[in-house]
Amino acid sequence: MCGIAGWIDWNKDIRQHQSSLEAMVSPLACRGPDGSGTWVTEHAGMGHRRLIVIDPEGGMQPMSRKEGRKVFTIVYNGELYNYLELRRELQSLGYEFRTESDTEVLLTAYIAWGTDCLQHFNGIFAFAIWDAVDQTLFMARDRLGVKPLFFARTPHGILFGSEMKAILAHPEMPHEIGRDGLAEIFALGPAHTPGHGVFKGVQELTAGQFLIFNARGLNIRSYWQLVSHEHPDDLHTTQQTIRDILEDTVKRQLIADVPVITLLSGGLDSSAVTALASRTFQQEGRGPLNTYSIDFVDMEKHFKPTKFQTNLDAPWARRVSEALHTRHHRIVLDTPDLVQNLLAAMRARDLPGMADVDTSLLVFAREIKKEATVGLSGEAADEIFGGYPWFHHPDAIAADTFPWARRLKDRVAILSPEFTEYIQPFAYVDQRYREALQEVPRLQGEDPYAARIREIGYLTLTRFLPTLLDRKDRMTMAVGLEVRVPFCDHRLVEYVWNVPWAMKTEGEQRKVILRQAMRGLLAEDVLWRQKSPYPSTPNPTYFAAMRDQLEEILHEPSSPLHAIVDVAKIREVMRQGPQAEQIPWFGQLMGNAQLFAFLIQAHHWFKEYRVHLA
Repeated sequence: MCGIAGWIDWNKDIRQHQSSLEAMVSPLACRGPDGSGTWVTEHAGMGHRRLIVIDPEGGMQPMSRKEGRKVFTIVYNGELYNYLELRRELQSLGYEFRTESDTEVLLTAYIAWGTDCLQHFNGIFAFAIWDAVDQTLFMARDRLGVKPLFFARTPHGILFGSEMKAILAHPEMPHEIGRDGLAEIFALGPAHTPGHGVFKGVQELTAGQFLIFNARGLNIRSYWQLVSHEHPDDLHTTQQTIRDILEDTVKRQLIADVPVITLLSGGLDSSAVTALASRTFQQEGRGPLNTYSIDFVDMEKHFKPTKFQTNLDAPWARRVSEALHTRHHRIVLDTPDLVQNLLAAMRARDLPGMADVDTSLLVFAREIKKEATVGLSGEAADEIFGGYPWFHHPDAIAADTFPWARRLKDRVAILSPEFTEYIQPFAYVDQRYREALQEVPRLQGEDPYAARIREIGYLTLTRFLPTLLDRKDRMTMAVGLEVRVPFCDHRLVEYVWNVPWAMKTEGEQRKVILRQAMRGLLAEDVLWRQKSPYPSTPNPTYFAAMRDQLEEILHEPSSPLHAIVDVAKIREVMRQGPQAEQIPWFGQLMGNAQLFAFLIQAHHWFKEYRVHLA
């Protein structure tokens, strides 16, 4: 796992402007603390920050390979989980290898198969390859978009990077934001429109796309998308297929030359991944698996059960760990941990984000990084198997909008009338919703209810899942920790996408097919435990800290928030205290403390990133 950046310019000799390339690479140091490198030629320059996971000696980048009269150079962020099979296949075609790295395998695969190489890959990746003879840039992103890749056109070329901060660091890149960018932040929030880079001129290569850029122009194509068809398998075969794919996926994702752990909350998804990983560790004689969970000081004292979160994670994580004989580590955070790292989380995301949900993951990852470099997580199971409440509640199913945007009115109520009029949040969200519906791969003859569930599933996979994948990537890579997501294996996603809803669920019980597939690995009460969201601190000291910080900001006449929020309404919310009604905020319950934290991040983001309106 790494950070990549690059610059193509037909009108400049980049060799004379290498400092600009280095300025792009420098902010990505957190993604690759183990090494760095740049490569420049007349019209192309690429840079790399490395996090060593496989082949410490042979995987240095940028990496070049000569084939005949051609020379290809790559920068790459990711992992190919099937690189050993690909290496053998390429060797059978006559290719030889100098290293043991998956980087060389990926580059050689492109040389052998061109853009069709993407169909051979099982992994998470974002990479760029420069063909020096044809003067052509080829970039691609993995099928689910686990690894990020941004780009921006310039008058005579293109900039690209793993994170927006790399592009914004180029001296020719303006820090402008337009009406749509503001609507992405304050109306859609972290669930951004695929491909939208928020900053004017910045785009994101979306999941399952590749890009070709040369002197003739820029061409973007999709190489993977969901396809709807009738599901051919019976219940037993479906359960077994899901189990087989997950077992194979977890085993592949445990391959590393550095310590590997799992994140364990005690919920179904993380427990299933941990059970499969622990069994593989035992079979391969790798010793006990280390597992990690997150908690907060005085959680038991302040926790109040809700219909969304009926109990605490800690007892369940401990129980699963004991049953699987893992070496468990409970990381307990306190309010100062969240307060002191709030802005670090904003800088990691390059945008105002998900408040303490981001910050706690950042601090949690930092603690894990002290002992490990790679982790496996249970994220994406709810998106794939339909575990969220909006798959099951009649009001959410009937809503003519994104399921997580049903209470948009509540969320934008704190915005000033002038700002609301400017960004037109309701019209903007509706436009993006209509565009998303046009993409849904329909199944001919499907009954209306099943067709609506398919729509919600597509919206969740393509608009909501990227929110969590972005959060995971930014917060963990900010401290040099790579977190892999077995449930994002494209084979599993393709298969489960067409499993009928009646197989996936059963009455009020969600993700039944996954629970059935995992029988025998986990205790029955763990298998059937109700979904519990990622924890957020209920400690009133966090509310007080966020309230006091925001109050100081509102007293600054120069704060950008004065043009965005209705200060009187914000102060009214402050008087409500921490126990005011919480509203759904992109899958989380967002209380007043989280709202204040988001606004604090927004204030500092405008200032630190030197944002100005286009």
